[in-house]
Amino acid sequence: MEFDILMLLKAFLVGGALCLIAQILIDKTKLTPAYILVGYVCSGVLLNAVGIYPKLIKWAGAGATVPLTGFGNTLAEGVKEAIKKDGAFGILYGGISATAAGITAAILFGLLWSLLFKSKNK
Repeated sequence: MEFDILMLLKAFLVGGALCLIAQILIDKTKLTPAYILVGYVCSGVLLNAVGIYPKLIKWAGAGATVPLTGFGNTLAEGVKEAIKKDGAFGILYGGISATAAGITAAILFGLLWSLLFKSKNK
C-alpha cells in the first residue's frame, strides 16, 4: 500500500468532525459523556442500517472505523453476517463475535493500566 496523503486528510477530517460534534454536545448540552458515547455507538448501527456508514468507511478509512461510530458499525455488520449464516439465531451472537477482539483489548489494557498505576482522588 502506498502512502496516500489524501486518505490521511479524509481520515483526519471525518475523525475530527466526530470528535468536534462530541465536544460540542459535552459543552452545550446536559448530556453526560456516557450518553454521548452510547449515542455514537447507536448512530453507527443506524447509519449502517441505512447503508451510509459503509460508504463513509470506504471514503475516510480509519477516520470512520476508529471512533465509536465505527464500533457500532462493526456490531451491525457482525449481526448481518451471523443472520446470513445461522438465521435469526445470529442476532444473539453476531455483534459480540464481530467485536470480540476490540472488547478483549479494552478489558486487557484496562486491567494492565489498573495494575501499573494507582488511582488518586481529585
